[in-house]
Amino acid sequence: MRSAPRCTTVAAALALSLLSACGDKAASGNSAPPPATVSVITVSPAALTLSSELPGRLEASRTAQVRARTAGIVLQRVYKEGSDVKAGDVLFRIDPAQFQANYESAQAAVAKAEANLEQANLKVKRYKPLLAAQAVSQQEYDDAVTAQKQSAADLANAKAARTNSSLTLGYATVTAPITGRTSRALVTEGALVGQGEATPMATVQQIDPIWVTITQSSADLLRLQKAMAAGKLKNGGKDQAKVTLLTEDGQAYALPGKLLFSDVAVDESTGTVSMRAEFPNPQHVLLPGMYVRARLEQGVNEAAISVPQQAVVRSPEGSSVLIVGADNKVQSQPVTTSSSDGQNWIVSSGLKGGERIVVEGFQKAKPGALVNPQPWKGATPAAPAAPAK
Repeated sequence: MRSAPRCTTVAAALALSLLSACGDKAASGNSAPPPATVSVITVSPAALTLSSELPGRLEASRTAQVRARTAGIVLQRVYKEGSDVKAGDVLFRIDPAQFQANYESAQAAVAKAEANLEQANLKVKRYKPLLAAQAVSQQEYDDAVTAQKQSAADLANAKAARTNSSLTLGYATVTAPITGRTSRALVTEGALVGQGEATPMATVQQIDPIWVTITQSSADLLRLQKAMAAGKLKNGGKDQAKVTLLTEDGQAYALPGKLLFSDVAVDESTGTVSMRAEFPNPQHVLLPGMYVRARLEQGVNEAAISVPQQAVVRSPEGSSVLIVGADNKVQSQPVTTSSSDGQNWIVSSGLKGGERIVVEGFQKAKPGALVNPQPWKGATPAAPAAPAK
C-alpha cells in the first residue's frame, strides 16, 4: 500500500523534466541570430590633387649630328664610342695635308699683298710734295692713289682667302659641337668623307637633363578646363605642377620633373595635345627612345570624396555603395565615379560626406539588414590620381 505513492512521485518528476527540456528547445529555436559584422569607413571631403597618367617617349634634350665639313680621308677616330664628351673635344681627324698647303699659300698671298700695299703707300707719300711743287702731274698722283687703294683691296681679299683656308684646315679636326654622350661611329679610318655632301660621322646627345614628350587627348583636356571653369577644380599653377615618371617596368623614377610647355594645337591625326616635361638624369638611367608613362598634376579638388574601389558595386543599373545608417541598417546608395585615385574611386555625386560605407562583408550586408559595423583596417595610402577614361 505504501509503494504506489512512491511510483506516482517518480512519474511526475520525469514528466516535469521532459516538459522543461521541450520548453528549452522551443525557446532556443525562436531566438534571432546576432547581426553580421561588416568593415566600414566613414567618408569625408578632402583636398585631392588630380593627376593624369599619360604615355610618352624619352628624347635627348639636345641632339647634334657630327658631319664632315670638308672632303678628305679619315685618319683617326679619337673618341671612345658611347663615352661622354664635352663641347670642343676632338672626335675625328681628317688628313690635313692639302688644307695645310692651301693655308700656307694663302698666308704667302697675304704677305705679298702687304708688300704691294706698303709700296703703294710709299709712292703716294713721295708724290704728294712733288705735286705741290708741280714736279709731277695731277694724273700721276691720282694713279698712285688709285694703286694704293687697289693694293689695300688686294690685301683684304688675301686675308679673307687666308681665313677661309684656316677654317678648312680647322675642319680637318672634327670636334664635338655640344656636351653629351657619343653614339657609335658611322665611319671608319680610311673612309672618304665630305665628297659632295656633309657625311654623317657620329651623333652626340645630351641626356642630362632628358625630355619626355607626352600626349593627352583633347577630350580629357577639355573636361579638365570645364571643371576648373565651373570651380570644381583649382588650378595648381604652372610652377607648382609636378611630373612623376613611371619607367617601362612600372617603377617610379626617383627624381621629379617639371612641365616645360603644352602645345597650342591639337594633332589632327590623333586628336591629342603634346606636352613636354624635363627630368634630371645624372646617372643616365633614362635613355632616349624609352617608352614611359608620366603622371602630370593638372588640378586640385578642394572637396573630393574617395572610397576604396572594392566598396563600389557595379551592375547594369549603374554604380552603388552600401551605407550603414545610424540604426546600423544597410541601404544601397547609387553613386557616380569620375576618376581613380590609386586604389580609390573619386565619387562625383551620391555622397556628401559622413556616410559609413561597407568595404568588406558584402555577402552578409543586404539592404535592410541589421549589421555590426567595425572600422576597416585594410586602408592603404592612395597614389596620385588620374582622370578616368
